[in-house]
Amino acid sequence: MATWRRDGRLSGPQRLCCAGLAGALSLSLTAPLELLTVLAQVGTWHCGRGPLGAGRSLCRTEGVRALWKGNLTACLRLCPYSALQLAASRRLVILFTDELGHISHWRAIIAGSLAGMVATVVTYPTDVIKTRLIVQNRLEPSYEGILHAFYKIYHQEGLLALYRGVSPAILGAIPFSAGSFFVYINLDKIWREPMVRFTPLQNFINGCVAAGVAQTLSFPFETVKRKMQAQSAWLPHCGAVDVHFTGMADCFRQTVKNKGVLGLWSGLTPSLLKIVPYFGVMFSTFEFCKRVCLYRNGYIESPLSYKLTPGVDQSLLPQELRELKRLRRDNFETRKSALEN
Repeated sequence: MATWRRDGRLSGPQRLCCAGLAGALSLSLTAPLELLTVLAQVGTWHCGRGPLGAGRSLCRTEGVRALWKGNLTACLRLCPYSALQLAASRRLVILFTDELGHISHWRAIIAGSLAGMVATVVTYPTDVIKTRLIVQNRLEPSYEGILHAFYKIYHQEGLLALYRGVSPAILGAIPFSAGSFFVYINLDKIWREPMVRFTPLQNFINGCVAAGVAQTLSFPFETVKRKMQAQSAWLPHCGAVDVHFTGMADCFRQTVKNKGVLGLWSGLTPSLLKIVPYFGVMFSTFEFCKRVCLYRNGYIESPLSYKLTPGVDQSLLPQELRELKRLRRDNFETRKSALEN
């Protein structure tokens, strides 16, 4: 069992801003690995030479900037996705929490997975656009930008095209949750100590391992999702997808028939390689942004350390602390004017 607690010293907008900045920086840093993952999943011609060969081939044909295709869309998607996930997660955690404020790790993972599914469905069109921008040739583009891609897909292929592949995206949450749960229920056995005593480094390693296991288990659904997003009769070579299919089940069948079972895990290597730098940059950036907010709120003396400000009640909410400071300032000014008179 675990107790659901969040740092009340940060306001909701501050938490969202910290998460957004951390996520955007992490995505931008690991964007080339994400691009190689998507190209391998879709099966474009670049991928016959492996991840490194695909990267070199792409740089020669489209330039180095091509390694960041679709990254702006991914970054812009962060804010609405994070806001929806945070709001849904808070509601679901409250629903799953018992009267003593405790929640099991299994229920916490379920709540997080359901919240992620809600955010995924609502923001799914941006994920389709990101995939289309990645697979297109930057020198001969079918789409001139994010808004043009949205407009063109909607008018040429219809509204449902913006949700193509949403079924495997939702189904993939099941093995993802199972993988995360399998890791977390065995953490105390691996480290030989209770979870409440884990250090930040241990938590970082735990997050990387859980993400790696969960991503490996759910990767076939991710691969099928990417193929369904990329395939379009309106694009050159049908979106450069290596197999042709009529739906999700047929996509699984055609991929296994033409590429073998391991074809469902094409692109797993660059996907796993990005986990450590992604989480490392995200956690460190989030912690620094959090310290900046705590410093601005008056809880710590400097954003470079966690040294608490003397005389400040750390249990007060930011609004309560501001109100207390205002009352103290008003009382001080009142006494000062009284002494002067």
